[in-house]
Order: sequence, then structure tokens, then C-alpha cells
Amino acid sequence: MGLIGGACGVRILRALSPVGRGGLPDGIPPAYEHKSKLQVLLGSGVWDEIRGKVVVDFGCGEGREVVEIAEHGAAHVIGIDARQLWLDRARWLAAERRVGDRCTFVRRWTRAGSADVIVSLDSFEHFDEPADILRIMHAMLRPNGRVLCAFGPTWYHPYGGHLFSVFPWAHCLFSEYAMLTWRSRLPGKGPTSSLREAGLNKMTVRRFRKLVDAGPLQFASFDAVPIRKVQWLAHPPLREVTTSIVRCRLVARDSATLH
Repeated sequence: MGLIGGACGVRILRALSPVGRGGLPDGIPPAYEHKSKLQVLLGSGVWDEIRGKVVVDFGCGEGREVVEIAEHGAAHVIGIDARQLWLDRARWLAAERRVGDRCTFVRRWTRAGSADVIVSLDSFEHFDEPADILRIMHAMLRPNGRVLCAFGPTWYHPYGGHLFSVFPWAHCLFSEYAMLTWRSRLPGKGPTSSLREAGLNKMTVRRFRKLVDAGPLQFASFDAVPIRKVQWLAHPPLREVTTSIVRCRLVARDSATLH
């Protein structure tokens, strides 16, 4: 990976990055401003799926979706995230919105077979060991439970490098060393030894499908949602570079709930 490396690559990234011009991160516009992220990614029918259910938000961040799920009638919502600071913020938000009695925030959930629905938004491209996460999700689900998953952009999307995509496909042009060295000098960032450690596992559409096919869950539905402006090109040979998000429903392999 990466045609441009070394100190030269670092200098180019610093020159081209909006951070270097006083802006900040990520290259991805705020697509969910004044909208429900859950509804945009999973459809308006998501509220019927979670009402009265025990729901896990796997990778809940600061808890906005946990609170929204609770406000739409879930019986109980468990928010899971590896970062304690975000869990603390999520707990505060749930209390402020008066749904704290129906929300639990933890770094790890060990009650097997306790979840009716698992929601995972914009997380599978960040998990350190996504195959392990699929096994953990399977263990959490009750019989006939389901995982509602959406994530992106995937690795070969023009901005699939997230922070590293200072221009389209920049993450494919620069070496890992150049990208990590540049990132380490950004405000609030420290040195990391790999993109995986920095929070990107290079998830592609093909890799995700292979991970699911090799694990304990199976697709009840799968949709590689194309970038709107180039959807006319979104055919299998170009799917990796034209996919905006992956959206799917997963169920246990022994489940009859396929629809």
C-alpha cells in the first residue's frame, strides 16, 4: 500500500491537510445533521424492530443512538464502547434526557442470550478483531434475535481512509508510515504503530462478506449502498470503489427468522 512514503509523504500530507490550514478532520461531510442517524442508515422501520425489546448498541460512542432507541420505546438499551470517557458522557446524556433508568453503559457485556436486537453503526471498519466481534454478537443474541448493521465508508471508497483521506483515495497513495507519522503530529493524537491501532482495519465489502460467511451469523439481507453520484457504475467489478455504506441484517445460522 502506498506509492508516496517517507518524509516526503509526511510533508505532502501536512501541506494538503485541512488541519494544517486551521480546519479539522475527517474529509466526510456531516451527513446526519438534523436527522436521525438510525433512521437514515437502517430505515424508518427500525422503530418497529426495537419497540419493547432489549437492544444493544455495539460501539455506542457518546450514546446519542442509545438515548434515541430508548425514547422510541425499547424496553432496555445497553450501550457498549471501549472508551470510558464516552461511556461517562453517554450516561450523563441519558440522565439528562430522562431515560437513564432504561439505559446501561458498559465496556463489556457478559450476559449471553440477553439481547433481542443488536445495533451496530459505523463500527465494523474500526473493530480491531471484527471476526471476534461477530462471535460475541452471536453469543449475546436470544433465539430469533438479529443484528442491524450499517457502516462505511469502506476502505476503497474515495474517503475510506477517514481522517487519512485528505483528498479522495489519499489513504491508498501514501505509505502507512507517512500517514501515521503525519497523524501523530495532529492536535490530540499520539504515536501509533499501525493503522489498526489508529482505529482503521481496512474493511472492504468483500472482506466483510467473507468474515460473516466464516462465522456463526448469516445474512438475512445485504445491501452495498452506492455513492449516489456514481450509482450507475455500481456493478460488481466496481463495487469496492462505488460503495458508500454496507447495510445488512444478520441472524444466527440456526435461526429460521430469515426475511
